[in-house]
Amino acid sequence: MNQSTMDLLQLVRDEDVKFIRLAYCDLNGRLRNMAIMSSELKRAVEEGISFDASAVPGFTGVEFSDLFLVPDTSTISILPWRPAHERVMRMQCDVKHPDGTDFEAYSRNVLRKAVDRAIDMGFIINFGTECEFYLFRLDEGGNPTLTPQDHAGYNDIAPLDKGEDMRRKICLAIEDMGLNPECSHHECGPGQNEIDFRYADALQAADNFLTLKMAVKSIAAMNDLYASFMPKPLADNCGNGLHINFSLMRGGHSVFKTGGEHSKTGESFIAGVLEKVPEITAFLNPTPNSYERFGSFKAPKFVTWSHQNRSQLIRIPAAVGKHVRAELRSADPSCNPYLAFALLIHAGLDGIENGSKLCAPYNGNAYDISDPSVRRLPHDLGEALKLAEESELVRKVIPEQSREEFLESKKEEWHEYQMSSERHGLEIRKYFDSL
Repeated sequence: MNQSTMDLLQLVRDEDVKFIRLAYCDLNGRLRNMAIMSSELKRAVEEGISFDASAVPGFTGVEFSDLFLVPDTSTISILPWRPAHERVMRMQCDVKHPDGTDFEAYSRNVLRKAVDRAIDMGFIINFGTECEFYLFRLDEGGNPTLTPQDHAGYNDIAPLDKGEDMRRKICLAIEDMGLNPECSHHECGPGQNEIDFRYADALQAADNFLTLKMAVKSIAAMNDLYASFMPKPLADNCGNGLHINFSLMRGGHSVFKTGGEHSKTGESFIAGVLEKVPEITAFLNPTPNSYERFGSFKAPKFVTWSHQNRSQLIRIPAAVGKHVRAELRSADPSCNPYLAFALLIHAGLDGIENGSKLCAPYNGNAYDISDPSVRRLPHDLGEALKLAEESELVRKVIPEQSREEFLESKKEEWHEYQMSSERHGLEIRKYFDSL
């Protein structure tokens, strides 16, 4: 037993931990877990814990269904909303074959490869997410309704903002878990909230996003509320976005600016992302409901960029030093963050390698664009899937097994949506509870 394992086991004893949740996510970004007793932790770290991978979307068939969950000990957190006696610890896991090799199709491994490519090129790419969600009331039977918790608006305060105390509880809980929430506020929609993270390396940022979703849903349920990350739960109001902030670092400094000007390297990275966004949108916005956000309530529609302008696909916020970054505004919380971040990294790095030139900024209101020559995001999931299927980048980044299963399952969702006579009702039934 090595020293780090001994230290971990001592921590479990000191903190009175009895249950360990081994967390991982499926192809669709849905968080899953298996709980083991603390007495099994040594075996989990050294050998892994087997599970039926054939029951998890995007993993394996029944012929080779045994895979192993191996906890990443750098992701230890104790769940503060669980009992203080005989506590519950959670760790994010890697997935391995029985011989100990990595299961390549696991999306966390896909992101790790993207990070390694960036490092080989001399870059660290940090991510920070701004995640929006709705809080809804429950009915007398404890079932979620579509009645928002309040009717407050952007940055309103209590008592109009009834989510203030919930956001406080969530931020304190995830801070206790070792995460770094940066700010929180009421968003534009009734009952809509946002929690933003301080930037972190790509793998940690993706882990943090899934942890946030788990914490929000758990704490909301404990307070007789239902939290939904569905992209557009209310047809006539704001959708839930996942704004993805990314910065390109070299030698501890942002390369997006040199002095008061953009660096050519930073411009090429952003140009690479802009060039490839339409063909990776199926992974950034993977449900039919996702496309109902585009073009209204500050959700983008066209492939444009600018400084500070919130009508653009990519904006460069006003910031200095390490906080200089670019913000992608099209993604939503239904995505798998590991695949989304991996595709964005590779797109940007391709832009650097190809010396891509950044187009001129569009400084007007992008919602007023009528020029048909301006590139736009896919109109719907069907168009996005077609672009993804034809994409060389998607073929390069997403392992064949995962890529084919993702595209086939999403085609089925799209077909079901097209055939429905009451599409928003179908979306509520399909995504309201699951996202």
